[in-house]
Amino acid sequence: MIGWKVTGAVLLLVLAAANLGDPVKLSLALLAALAIAGLAARDLVFRERVAADVTGLTLVAGLRREHVPWAAVEKIRVDNRPRFGLRTELLEVDAGEQLYLFGAAELSAQPSDVADTLRHLWTGR
Repeated sequence: MIGWKVTGAVLLLVLAAANLGDPVKLSLALLAALAIAGLAARDLVFRERVAADVTGLTLVAGLRREHVPWAAVEKIRVDNRPRFGLRTELLEVDAGEQLYLFGAAELSAQPSDVADTLRHLWTGR
């Protein structure tokens, strides 16, 4: 995923360079390239989105890491539904006031497999 984001940012920079005479197109292409490059940088810095240890979960939410103690975890489940003709799975970690959602691309694994592992750690403490 990081490679696709970097490629998209580079292509948008090329598009911006091709539109130097049009300030609106130039601005939009540069803004989009900056946004996609920011997402790629976030993915490089926060490669591990979910980590578990004996004290709880460390989860990446946006641009920050948050530690959620096991006692604060209310539910770990997988939302499985059809979307655009495909089945999508999202790992949901409900920690009271916060709900964390992770897809397969963010987890580098199937959300159902990660949920099973996290539930085992959560109940086995």
